[in-house]
Amino acid sequence: MWPESEEQPRPLRNGLTTGSCATACCVAAAQALFAQHFPSVVSITLPKGKIVELPIQACEASGDIASASTIKDAGDDPDVTHGALVQVTLRLLPDSGRGIDFKAGKGVGTVTRTGLVLAVGDAAINPVPRQMISDHLIHAANKYGYAGGFEVTVSVRDGEALALKTMNPRLGILGGLSILGTTGIVRPFSCAAYIASIHQGIDVARANGHSHLAATTGNASEGFIQAHYGIADMALIEMGDFAGAVLKYLRHHPVNKMSLCGGFGKISKLAAGHMDLHSSKSSIDLEQLAEWAAEAGAESPLCQRICAANTSVEALGYCQAEGIDLASLVCRKAVDIAWHKAGGHSAMEVWAVDRRGKLVGYAVSGEEKPS
Repeated sequence: MWPESEEQPRPLRNGLTTGSCATACCVAAAQALFAQHFPSVVSITLPKGKIVELPIQACEASGDIASASTIKDAGDDPDVTHGALVQVTLRLLPDSGRGIDFKAGKGVGTVTRTGLVLAVGDAAINPVPRQMISDHLIHAANKYGYAGGFEVTVSVRDGEALALKTMNPRLGILGGLSILGTTGIVRPFSCAAYIASIHQGIDVARANGHSHLAATTGNASEGFIQAHYGIADMALIEMGDFAGAVLKYLRHHPVNKMSLCGGFGKISKLAAGHMDLHSSKSSIDLEQLAEWAAEAGAESPLCQRICAANTSVEALGYCQAEGIDLASLVCRKAVDIAWHKAGGHSAMEVWAVDRRGKLVGYAVSGEEKPS
């Protein structure tokens, strides 16, 4: 049973990234190796200088190997890794200088495709977490007079299953999750990780020679556009509600052609200039739909029915029944918004589908012809 929600609003709580968790585990493991101290709490310094404390779930050492674990706390962000156990196994490499070798343990993925910031074959531990870990380990080495290097193996319990709920498989990150973080902090509902995955998806597709990409809002739209073009999985971008994340990124990372495909209601939001299509950020404007219907030839009684409709789908049905192609007009307005937001460097088209994935409207940018 869900707990009863609070009557009074409260500030949303920040969390810490998997990169911060792995760094804390490294600090604990280093203390176990160098000082035979097995801490229950450690402090780490985030990239912008803030110092935070993380609890250590377990810590042990034997010879030149130590391991430590912590539970990921994503705060109030709906993060798939919230509550996951992150573990680091730290091994001393006395003869390797100050080198640090990163490895993917169980539940952490490995890069298998070009286009990411990491090379093919690398553990999916992103650059900022690598730097955080390196800085803290070098600090520990200096403090305890150790001149050697380290092998850092990061694992996440049940990471393979959790990764299936992310875009990692489509990005070619196989075997588990990515260890992420740019600031070390998870800000609630910022969805930064999702947006980063959208950008990575575009990078991977471009690097692997795909010049025509398709960004979709959900399963029905993805199924339609993939069936229409036979487009490769790698060229499909799950943008969800983050149309702005796709279009702004294309401004500096253009492709030959981008197909945007979504439900009619979400496409109508894009046509109205909204870049975040989630219901908490933007609403369907039935009066605007009525104005557009009038532009498409609808008479006053129909426009009044649209204004009184419960949903955009109901409004669209009224128009379809009277032969008014509202959906195509909405797509034309959406493609104009999208083309300009993307900087005009990528050919653009917009497809609108109904809830069953059936095409209801289509438009292309400029003089481009349908294909």
